[in-house]
Order: sequence, then structure tokens, then C-alpha cells
Amino acid sequence: MDDAFVQAPEHRPVAPIAEATGVPVIDLSPLAAMPTPPVATVDALVTQVGAACRDWGFFVAVGHGRKAAVRRPERAPLGYYDAEHTRNVRDWKEVFDIFPRELPAADGELVFVNKWPDDGDLPGFREALEEYAAAMEALAFKVLELVARSLGLRPDRLHGFFGDAQTTYMRINRYPPCPRPDLALGLGRHKDSGALTIPRQDGVGGLDVRRRSAGGDGEWVRVKPVSGSLVVNLGDIIQVWSNDRCESVEHRASVNSEQERFSIPYFFNPTRHTVVEPLQEMVSEERPSRYHAYNWGEFFCTRRRSNFRKLEVDNIQIADLRKDKSCNAG
Repeated sequence: MDDAFVQAPEHRPVAPIAEATGVPVIDLSPLAAMPTPPVATVDALVTQVGAACRDWGFFVAVGHGRKAAVRRPERAPLGYYDAEHTRNVRDWKEVFDIFPRELPAADGELVFVNKWPDDGDLPGFREALEEYAAAMEALAFKVLELVARSLGLRPDRLHGFFGDAQTTYMRINRYPPCPRPDLALGLGRHKDSGALTIPRQDGVGGLDVRRRSAGGDGEWVRVKPVSGSLVVNLGDIIQVWSNDRCESVEHRASVNSEQERFSIPYFFNPTRHTVVEPLQEMVSEERPSRYHAYNWGEFFCTRRRSNFRKLEVDNIQIADLRKDKSCNAG
């Protein structure tokens, strides 16, 4: 370690350091009451803060509104959120979503306008994410060309589906330590509905994939984090375009009781008006089309709405769009 990091002997931490007890934890959320919080509520907060200032000189603030300021409502699902559902079960995580290319509302549908925190709160945050998103788009197009080539198509065959109105988005996932990781998941089992997902995960690990039942045993396996790596995950759209020559994989995020975990997935999705169906080159007399055509924008919005509440039925899957629901991929 460089000597610049070394503290003078009298300032070095003593191990073990006893954990402080009794530190004031003050909930500031009542200050967000509209139009104004009740006088009695404010007085109570003043009393708590005063005691903390006298007795400690600091306090732990919760409900302070930094996340609330960028919290996403149901009809404008970008920004911060901590109550997402996957397959009708709440995930043990909190997320922050952005659209690299914002989309205006269409006929009363979902509004995709980013909610950025004030630069004074997180200086450089927006610029860093926008730069990262631009680099990921360039990579996604390169991967898309490789997928097209693997299907015997010209490299740019799929590019036309990804215009300025593409529904690509990026997410920051935080999975806090969970007291019962044997009962909960950071992200429930699912297949991604878009074209490509490219997540970057930290060194903690927790990304599980189900081995394909056709060529494996269908068991869950852990994707070991590799420093500086990115995971590339094929989504349902690629499966449909390829007429089941490619298959999206079911995956989930596990949690643990000791460490928080972060991941940054980039969801590469086509334009809202795209009609998704098997490509003509993938259909033949011997291998007829296996899927009904569907509008990606409608499908995408339906899936996004299901994130906010527990539904009576599972959210829509491409399996629901199979012409012959008994046929298997491959």
C-alpha cells in the first residue's frame, strides 16, 4: 500500500471497534406531506433533531426524499423503484431505470421520460450513465451482427428494427442483504422479453441460469463473476425472429444475508411499432412459423405494467403466442 494512505499512529483505527448503540434514526418523510406537514409533526421532528444534535452531533436520516424525488409512478416507469414484481412475487431489490433515448407518450400509454437526480446530489451521475449507455449500444449492435451471422443472415439484417424510437433501457440493480435468502429472490425466475440483455455484475455473484432442458438437466447454475466481463443474454425476440433456432434462457438473481450486490443490465429492444414474428428467412415448408405476430410496443407496455402490482394471472409470455403450444424450442 502506498504510504500516502497510512495514518499517523494516534489516528489509526483500533480493532475491534465497538458498534455504536443508540444512534438516533430519524424519519424525515413527513416533511414531504402535501401541501404542508402538520405543525405537531414538524415540532416532533424538531425535538428529535435537537436531541440528536445535543447528544450525538449527528443522526441517521431515513425517508429523506433523495430516492423519492426520482421515484417512478406506474404510468411513467422510469427512475427509482423498490417494489418490483416478477411472476407476481416481489423482488428483493431496488432499481433505477433510464431510457438512453426518451420516448413521448402515445395515446395515453406509458410515459418514458427520465428522472435524473440533481447534479449537486450526485455530480457526474447522469453523464457517466449516458456515456456507458452509448458504449453499450455500440456493443449491442456488434453482438446483433454476430447473432445474425450465426443464423446465416447478412450482418445488418436486424439493424432496421432498432431506430431512434427504440425502447432500449438501462437499469441499476441493488440487491440488499436479505435476512432470509432461502425464502426470497432478488429477481424471480423469468426470461427477458426483448432482443438482447447485457448485464455487468459485481464480484459478489448471484446470477443463476437454468440449463436448457433439451441439452442439459434443467438445473439452476451460478454464473461466476469474471472481473471486467459482461454477460450477454438472448431475449425472447431473438427466439421468435429465429423461429426457435435460438432460445432465450430462464434466469434469476439470488441474494445473500451478508453482502449487497449490484448489477447494471442494458436491455436492447426494438422500436415501439415493431411487429415481431419469425423472419422470412427462418421459415420454410419443413419449419413453418411457430409464432403469431405481435406488436412489441403493446407487449412491452403490458410487461412493464405487471411490474407494479400482483396480478390475478401471470404476465404475458411469448409461450402464449405460440401457434402450437406443444412444440418445443430447438
